[in-house]
Parts: sequence; structure tokens; C-alpha cells
Amino acid sequence: MALRIPLHLFLLIVPIYANLEGDALYALRRAVNDPENVLQSWDPTLVDPCTWFHVTCDAQNRVTRLDLGNAKLSGKLVPELGKLERLQYLELYMNKLMGLIPAEVGRLRSLVSLDLYNNNLTGSIPPSLSNLSNLKFLRLNGNRLSGRIPRELTKLGNLKILDVSNNDLCGTIPTSGSFSKLTEESFMNNSRLEGPELMGFVKYDVGGC
Repeated sequence: MALRIPLHLFLLIVPIYANLEGDALYALRRAVNDPENVLQSWDPTLVDPCTWFHVTCDAQNRVTRLDLGNAKLSGKLVPELGKLERLQYLELYMNKLMGLIPAEVGRLRSLVSLDLYNNNLTGSIPPSLSNLSNLKFLRLNGNRLSGRIPRELTKLGNLKILDVSNNDLCGTIPTSGSFSKLTEESFMNNSRLEGPELMGFVKYDVGGC
């Protein structure tokens, strides 16, 4: 039997979600420099962020897509992004973003595509990204990421494309699970990567990393 939400309760729920998601997006706006004013419409006095440019929502007014590729933004990503629970596409490629990828991005369990390529992101790839069970496209290439490729990412059963090339990653490359179908192009130009993990020969947790 279908669950029916009374109209008066539905009208209360929608603004609550809109406020939470609006607050999360506005936290991003405050954390970045926006020289071309692409975020000018992100007005925190408006309850519904679905009216903001570069934001797409579903029929329930939940944010499903954030498209800010090549927007000339600089600054840092914010952990509040993890509150966008229905987000399917996070497109922040070809900007000048720096700092860490927040571990809270791993809360975006509806995410299908995470595109952060060609920025100046540093630090390690968060193992929490392994929680993104719907993820098909993970593109982190062209940053300054370091550390190991988290073995946990091999759990991403729907992963079709992974690109971590042109970073400063180290250690061996996991080869199990979804990684078994990836080609070497996914990992190119990481001078400290030692090649694929060979089960029983080259262990994941050894080497100069």
C-alpha cells in the first residue's frame, strides 16, 4: 500500500529540504571566488534553490545536478556538499579549486557522475567515495592529488570510467572488483605509481608511498 503524505505535511517537508540544500549551496558560494558572477543568482533569501542558475532539481524540488564546469571558480570545496542527498551529477571540472576533496562527498549516495578534473585539488582521494554505489563516472585527473588509490574504490560495482591520471599518486594500483576492467590510461602520468597490484607478489601496502 502506497504511503500518502497529507498535503499540509508535504508543504512543510519541501521547504525544510530546500532550506538545507540552499544552505549547502550557499556555503559553497561563500567558499569560492566567482570572478564572472556565475553564482549571482544564488540568493540565500530565496527559499527554493531550484530557481538558481546552474542548479537542476527533480519533481520534489530536490537538487539533482550542479553544473559549474569551466566557470573560472577558485577557492575550496565545502563539507556541506554532503547534504545534497539527491544529487546525481556534481560537475566542477576545469576550475581553479584547491584544497582537499571533502570526505562528506561520500554521503552523496545518489551520485552518478563526479567530475572534479583539471583543478588544483590536493591531499588524498577519500576512501569514503566507496560509499557511492550508483557512481558510474569518477574523473579526478589533472589535479595534484597524492597518496594511494584507496582499495575501497574497487567496491564500486557500477563504475564505468575512472580517470586519476596526471596527479601525484603513489603505491600500487588495485586490480580487483571494478578495477579489473580499467585500462592503464586511467592511471597515466603518476610518476610514483608502481604499477598494478599482483596478488601474492606485489602487496598493496608496501613501497615508497
